[in-house]
Amino acid sequence: MRRFSQRNPLVTLSDLNVTPLIDLAFVLLVIFMITTPLLEQGLSLDLPGGGQPDRPLDKNDIRTVEVDQSGGYMLDNESLSLGQIEQKLVADHQNNPNILVYVRADHRGTYGAVAAVLNRCEQNGITRVSLRTEPE
Repeated sequence: MRRFSQRNPLVTLSDLNVTPLIDLAFVLLVIFMITTPLLEQGLSLDLPGGGQPDRPLDKNDIRTVEVDQSGGYMLDNESLSLGQIEQKLVADHQNNPNILVYVRADHRGTYGAVAAVLNRCEQNGITRVSLRTEPE
């Protein structure tokens, strides 16, 4: 009886060698890891001259709105509702268009309370608003 060999020279290899693909993937990963921080830097700008320097802030131009954790509002250390704060800020803005509104909010409070103050300021044309934080 004749035995047939398992090795046939005409059989094609059906396995794919993935080692070069893995090497390529790691090389690309390293390249992207190196170049990504370089792309996140700011632009180097040479601004044109002219204009006027910012004038120093006057303490009478600053209004401070505080928002506590429960969503309560205070304007210059006086507890008021959001509508009352809006009325006072609008009246102050009509008398002095240079007012600056500081918004101080408790970090455990809701974002909606702060957004309500910002929205009321924007609706009434008060564009100089600053969100205050504690330095680290």
